[in-house]
Amino acid sequence: MTAKPRKQVHLAAHFPGVNNTTVWADPASKSQVEFASFEHLARTAERGLFDFFFLAEGLRLREHRGRIHDLDVVGRPDTFTVLDALAAVTDRLGLAGTINSTYNEPFELAKQFAALDHLSGGRAAWNVVTSSDAFTGENFRRGGYLEHAQRYRRAAEVVEASRALWDSWPADALVVDRERGVFAREIPATSFHSTQFDIEAPFVTPPSPQGHPVLLQAGDSDEGREFGARTADAIFTVHGTLEAGQRFYADVKGRLAKYGRGHDELLVFPAATFVLGDTEAEAHERARHIRYQQVSPQTAIAFLEQVWGRELSGYDPDGPLPDVEPDATSEITRGRVRHTKDPLAVVKSWRERAEAEGLSIRELVIEVTARQQFIGTPGQVAAQIDHYVQSDAADGFILVPHLTPAGLDEFVDLVVPELQERGSFRTAYTGTTLRDHLGLRHPHHRTAAEGARAS
Repeated sequence: MTAKPRKQVHLAAHFPGVNNTTVWADPASKSQVEFASFEHLARTAERGLFDFFFLAEGLRLREHRGRIHDLDVVGRPDTFTVLDALAAVTDRLGLAGTINSTYNEPFELAKQFAALDHLSGGRAAWNVVTSSDAFTGENFRRGGYLEHAQRYRRAAEVVEASRALWDSWPADALVVDRERGVFAREIPATSFHSTQFDIEAPFVTPPSPQGHPVLLQAGDSDEGREFGARTADAIFTVHGTLEAGQRFYADVKGRLAKYGRGHDELLVFPAATFVLGDTEAEAHERARHIRYQQVSPQTAIAFLEQVWGRELSGYDPDGPLPDVEPDATSEITRGRVRHTKDPLAVVKSWRERAEAEGLSIRELVIEVTARQQFIGTPGQVAAQIDHYVQSDAADGFILVPHLTPAGLDEFVDLVVPELQERGSFRTAYTGTTLRDHLGLRHPHHRTAAEGARAS
C-alpha cells in the first residue's frame, strides 16, 4: 500500500493590530504606523520562506462610548502604499492586502492590484472582504449598507468584473520598436454588464506576471463558504480545534467540484497565534501572562459593554458577571464588533459558563476571545502545526504575532527549522510568484468549460 504523500505546510504572516491579539503595553511593542515596522515583519517572513505577508484594513475607526476603540490603529498608512513599498524591499514574499468590495469599484481595484503584481514581479494577493454596516457606509457617497446576501452578490460581481479587465489584453497587445519604444496595439474595450456594473472601456494595464492576483476570502457563513469555493484561491478562517478545522476543511473542499475546481485549487488558512518556551510548562506560563496582557481589566469591561449595551465601569473585572440584563437596542459601540448573535442568548450562555467554571469577568473574556493557539517548545509547536495540516484541518496558517514588529522573529528562528527537519516545509523558494509558492495554476490555464461552470 502506497503511503500518503506528505503535505507541505503553508505559512503567512499577519501584521498585527486592529484585533484582540496585539499587546500594546509591552515595551517591545513598536509603531503600528512607521514603515520600519512593516519592513521588519516582511523581511522576517521572507527569511522564514513564508508564502505571503497579510495586511488587514478597516474603512472606519470603531467607536465605543463616543471614543475611538482602543484596539484600532489611528493613522495607519493606506494598504496599497504599504504593499507597493514592501515590493521594493522583498524579493519572493507574497503581498496580500485586505480591500473591501462593498465600497470600491472594480476598475480601480483591478488597476491597483495589477500594478502591485507588476511592481512585485507577480506576488500580489487580494483578500476580498465585504461590509454590511451603515456606520462604515457613512464614509462613502453611496452610503447605507447591503444585506448579507446582497453584499456577497456584489463581491462576486466585483471579482468577475476585475477578472474580465485583467483578461482583456490580447497576447500580442504590446509591440517593441527599438526606435519608438514600447507601445500598445489597439486594446479592445472590456465589456462587462451585471446588476451592479456596466463597464465599456479598454483596460489601462497590461497582463501582470500572475495573470490574476491570488484571491483570498474571509468568511465562515454559508454564503461566505460558497463564495470562497466559487471564487477564491485561499480562504482565511478561524477555528479553535482540530475537529472543527477538519469539518470546515471538508465542507469548503466538498463545494469545489460543482464549480469545476479540483481539491488543490483552494487552500484553507486559519488564523493562529503561538507561544514558545524552553519547556512546555514555561510556554504555558508565558501564554497565560500574554493573555492577561491582551485582556486588561479595562479591555474586559469594554468587551462586556459591547454585548450588554450598557456602561459597566462600576463592575469589578475580577468579580462575577453583571446581574443586569443587556439592552438589545443600544448603540454603545459603533462599527464592527465580535458579537452578531442575540445579546440575550449570548449573555445567557456566558452566565452558564462562568457559573460552571467559576470564571470572573476577565477570565471569561479571556476564554471567549481565544483563537487557535499553538503553545510549547519549538519542536512541539512544529509538531502541532504539522499535525493539523497532515490531518486535513488546514493547508497552513496565517500567524498573528502578539508583538509588532518583532513577534515573528523567534518563530522563524526556532520553529521553521523544526518544520524543515520534519520534511513539511520548504528549504528554499522554488518559484518567483505567489502562485508558485501556493502551488496554484495560472488563471489562463483554466479551460473554457471550467469558466462556464464557474459562472
